[in-house]
Amino acid sequence: MDKFEIFLLLSHFIFTMTLGWYLILNLQWYGYKLQRVIFHHKKYYWHILYFLIPLVTYYLSGEYFWIYFYAGLIPALIFWYKKIDKKLVFTPRIKRFFLFLTFSVLIEDLLCITTFKCHLFGVILPLLFALAADFLFEKILLSGYEKDAKKKLQSMENLKIVAITASYGKTSIKNFLYQILSKKFKTYMTPRSVNTLLGLIKDINQNLPRDCEIYIAEAGARNRGDIDEIAKLLNHRYAVVSKIGPQHIEYFKTLENIRDTKMELLNSSKLKKAFIHTSANVKPNEKIEIFGENIKNIDASLDGISFDLLIDGKLERFSSSVLGEFQAVNITAAILAAYELGMDIDEIKKRVSKLKSPPHRLEKIESGGKLIIDDSFNGNFEGMSASYDLISSYKGKKIIITPGIVESDKDTNKKLAQKIDKIFDTVIITGSLNAKVLSENIVKAKKIVLKDKESLEEILAEESLPTDLVLFSNDAPTFM
Repeated sequence: MDKFEIFLLLSHFIFTMTLGWYLILNLQWYGYKLQRVIFHHKKYYWHILYFLIPLVTYYLSGEYFWIYFYAGLIPALIFWYKKIDKKLVFTPRIKRFFLFLTFSVLIEDLLCITTFKCHLFGVILPLLFALAADFLFEKILLSGYEKDAKKKLQSMENLKIVAITASYGKTSIKNFLYQILSKKFKTYMTPRSVNTLLGLIKDINQNLPRDCEIYIAEAGARNRGDIDEIAKLLNHRYAVVSKIGPQHIEYFKTLENIRDTKMELLNSSKLKKAFIHTSANVKPNEKIEIFGENIKNIDASLDGISFDLLIDGKLERFSSSVLGEFQAVNITAAILAAYELGMDIDEIKKRVSKLKSPPHRLEKIESGGKLIIDDSFNGNFEGMSASYDLISSYKGKKIIITPGIVESDKDTNKKLAQKIDKIFDTVIITGSLNAKVLSENIVKAKKIVLKDKESLEEILAEESLPTDLVLFSNDAPTFM
């Protein structure tokens, strides 16, 4: 084998690993769902530039391909990777994928050298093999881990599990319920926004304390059946299904599909009580209690929220420093669950008065004389719109930084833009996803469009002064 043949072998290996790296990075972004990477990716042109064109060029240009690969594709990928904000995390799964891919490429190269004497080696077969091996291996692991998680839950005879889902607000409900219960019970909640079957299985096996009395678990979904799988894993006694709306409508197609998926949370053989928001349009029974219409007289300001709640035929007043009128629904869900779990109303009132907003959900920060409201984890029209109403009473200059609503349609973003235009003085639009629809419908306010967030700090320093209010409204990673 001469030096050029060795060069071709090494280059083939590097190119296949490069395509594998791009593929697995996208899979990690989208929860290892190949369907989402193919059909729901927000920037298809990345697939064209960094996967399809290199692949087609590889098969059509022969040995001249390597000039394009080393002089064009590699520098472009390095530049692109520096710009994106979600880098590849080398988890055990990622390492196993690269191990499978390395094995398949080496086997293919060995066969070519010893049998076919070919130089133009394929890259599709190694990628397909590595993907198939990865998904099969993960399925086998998941099956074993799921059995371990179920066994652990069954062994904890005194454990009470509260499962929570909603189109929006489930993470806030989880945090509020934890804060209310944790002073009285040994309580554990799923961390951050862990809400998938795989995430819950891992959390139960690795983190759930053996002496836990109440486990609060969040359940999310992108497809029908996702929450049913979670319900059968947890087999929970208590369920909360809060507000249902068109969040993730691109995956479910209809509001009815979203509603039916959320209601899968009731598919637990041990279900004792479920608290369901009126938006689900279900009838109450001995196990189902409806909430939403029992919330009265809401007062919301930049100092906090107060509201009356009808419990057992009596109006009770609750107050909290948590911001946002919409949080009345989330706090109510936590109150009802806590009351069912044995806390009395006075205890709950005391805990509610001390509630803190989850990070990045209408979190109030004062910095350099400016009032900063971090609502970057609020990504639905209702919540974002309510935060704008809250801020409208502020007397000084109001600045908003937003990408719009990520997983929604054009009409909803149009309505959001029109609301923004009525309230804010300066609008900084981040990313290209909704830049056009927002720009077209924001007329009065000053508009600044940033394709990436690298210059955001500099722009914000130029546009804002002490006494101004700055709202970070939703956020989106670069790939959205």
